[in-house]
Amino acid sequence: MKRIGFLTSGGDCQSLNATMRGVAKTLYENLEDVEIIGILDGYKGLIYGNYVKLTPKDFSGILTEGGTIIGTSRQPFKLMREPDENGMDKVKAMKNNYTKWKLDCLVILGGNGTHKTANLLREEGLNVVTLPKTIDNDLYGTDMTFGFQSAVNIATAAIDNIHTTAASHGRVFIVEVMGHSVGWLTLHAGIAGGADIVLIPEIPYDIDKVVEAINKRTDQGKKFSILAVAEGAISKDDLELSKKEMKKKMKMYPSVSYMIGAQIEERTGQEIRITVPGHTQRGGIPCPYDRVISSQLGAAAGKLIIEEKYGYMVGFKNSEIVPVPLEDVAGKIKAVDPNSSIIKQAKSLGICFGD
Repeated sequence: MKRIGFLTSGGDCQSLNATMRGVAKTLYENLEDVEIIGILDGYKGLIYGNYVKLTPKDFSGILTEGGTIIGTSRQPFKLMREPDENGMDKVKAMKNNYTKWKLDCLVILGGNGTHKTANLLREEGLNVVTLPKTIDNDLYGTDMTFGFQSAVNIATAAIDNIHTTAASHGRVFIVEVMGHSVGWLTLHAGIAGGADIVLIPEIPYDIDKVVEAINKRTDQGKKFSILAVAEGAISKDDLELSKKEMKKKMKMYPSVSYMIGAQIEERTGQEIRITVPGHTQRGGIPCPYDRVISSQLGAAAGKLIIEEKYGYMVGFKNSEIVPVPLEDVAGKIKAVDPNSSIIKQAKSLGICFGD
């Protein structure tokens, strides 16, 4: 009998359940004797020994269900080697529970931090197979992560809905999109939603260039402008600030969008309105694209387990599902290249990036 543990870690997204379903159905279809346990609330469950036994019934009807049926939590990788408040060795505890539960493999679904810990466990001798989850699409080793397209749809819908009220009132609207370190989500939603200005972390902006783009639209008789701004967008001037200085500066504003809005209003005199879709971008049902890619990724992960090929993340490269060595993924970020074709094409459409 094979005994497999499922674990979802980090921020939730729309297609975690669909992906677990893909793994489970593949195992149930191709193995005579398999038992799956759900480790509760991410690595926290693996550390403190919390799990539930799952049956085929648990994976029925969850293809379209958002979130995760086994819960999740954020457990920073940088703290994994540090004892908890009671002095517990977290890595040792995870290894002990893996052995205690007689697991043959641990299936881990998560993003960058999750994959660092997954690779740590691989280095500690555990059999691990991972799957690429993040709405940011910033995971190295895969062209696409599940959850990304669903989040793009939601962020795009927010921009779409802003258009009519922006046009009606002749205002400048800022839609703040999730993405602290990378701008894939903002970039795709901005293009899809017809934003006039897109600000992402990889391209530090000049506020004067942003204002210039807004004034140009005004001079052309266009009464409104829409900005898609990543929550991690940063100006060229702020790049020079230390973390402490930046933190002090941002105390004046709820987020970067409010700072940008204040600067635009001061320079143009135009009314500024800010919309923050926030965690709605993580919620709701997965879009059809994510359901398909999740099913593919899950099936491929199941096949790796059946063949006892461990230590891989299942990735999506050049329209094919491929195994990627975990050590090639952990600790690396896939950022937007400012010189990439998609940026050049967006600029050809007239989108301003503030550079």
